[in-house]
Amino acid sequence: MKVLALDSSGLVASVAVLEDENLVAEYTIQYKKTHSQTLLPMLEEISRIIELDLTTVDAIAVAKGPGSFTGLRIGSATAKGLGMALNKPLVGVPTVDGLAYNLYGCQALICPLMDARRNQTYTGLYTFAREGDGYEMQIIKPQCAVALKEILEEINRLGREVIFLGDGVPVFRAQIEERLQVAYSFAPASCNRQRAAALGVLALSYIAGGRLEEAGQHQPEYLRPSQAERERNEAKKG
Repeated sequence: MKVLALDSSGLVASVAVLEDENLVAEYTIQYKKTHSQTLLPMLEEISRIIELDLTTVDAIAVAKGPGSFTGLRIGSATAKGLGMALNKPLVGVPTVDGLAYNLYGCQALICPLMDARRNQTYTGLYTFAREGDGYEMQIIKPQCAVALKEILEEINRLGREVIFLGDGVPVFRAQIEERLQVAYSFAPASCNRQRAAALGVLALSYIAGGRLEEAGQHQPEYLRPSQAERERNEAKKG
């Protein structure tokens, strides 16, 4: 099983190719360029270096949201275009789940934090439990868009050690240090942002469970209205 994975849901753009249990290639970048400038050139560079024939890919995995509205649209459009052109199915992976999967095997609470602006975060709560000869990711709180205060209060209620990761950490770090009443730490730079490799591994388990969709049917999941939609609704109410 060969999977092409794309993630442009946040500040990072990431492309990976996985074949069964082997990570063939990964290209991840966080720099001052838009995803429209980076994602396709990254895919082209990977394809050139590993001599990838895209027709040999079995499925295309993509971060389906939440995240940056523009980033999600770019990732979705890229995945859909490739899927329709190559007649390949898509695997939409929840962004926050994919981010949490970076910490595979961790038995503390895992709390991804993506900056959703206006003191809100895209987040969720996860952990890994021993399952046979590996670990199974358990979703304690599914991905959601909430005020930071709400997720911190829930962590305090659970009373368990927690590890934070994601682009929301530097934004919310002071509030975490002020409000949290349990042991906590922050994931290091090697695993604290979106990675297409983690997304792809999670996608392989989705494929095994039959969680595929036709490329033309794929839609991003934003979890909340965009700023333009909010302003339009507020104007209508006014």
